[in-house]
Amino acid sequence: MKKLILVILVILGFYIFAGHVSSLVIPPDALRIRIIANSNSEYDQKIKQILREKIQYRMYELLKNTKGVNEARRIINNNLNNIDTEVKETLQNLNYDLDYKINFGLNYFPSKEYKGISYEEGYYESLVITLGEGKGDNWWCVLFPPLCLIEAEESDEVEYTSFVKELLEKYL
Repeated sequence: MKKLILVILVILGFYIFAGHVSSLVIPPDALRIRIIANSNSEYDQKIKQILREKIQYRMYELLKNTKGVNEARRIINNNLNNIDTEVKETLQNLNYDLDYKINFGLNYFPSKEYKGISYEEGYYESLVITLGEGKGDNWWCVLFPPLCLIEAEESDEVEYTSFVKELLEKYL
């Protein structure tokens, strides 16, 4: 019984210590994608969401068999015109007549907290689509390695759990 309590305390200590680590490090050579809405109006945010779904699916199709970051860069660079066409057609179909910009290179990302994890601000290699004035909330994700492209392939939401947390919930 004492051993069980000791094991639980060690696991609990580890869990508490690990819980204080609130910053996830994305690999330095990761490629990101960011879509910035014109404003925070319900309309502009809806346009951003529809465009996100289209572009996320397009990027999944382009990068699903990619073997490395250099190949991913080459594929994105070679398809910038196709991505532009996809954005233009999507916005035209939605009767959205504001301008947009597409940039693939080093772009600024503000800090972000998502599901208890902090992501540091900085300049990251990324594909950024800015709608209109770009003053609205944005969506971003990691293109390569394809952390966000899983959503384009699967309809179920992926939820990450902690093995230690599951053990504690099971036995406490």
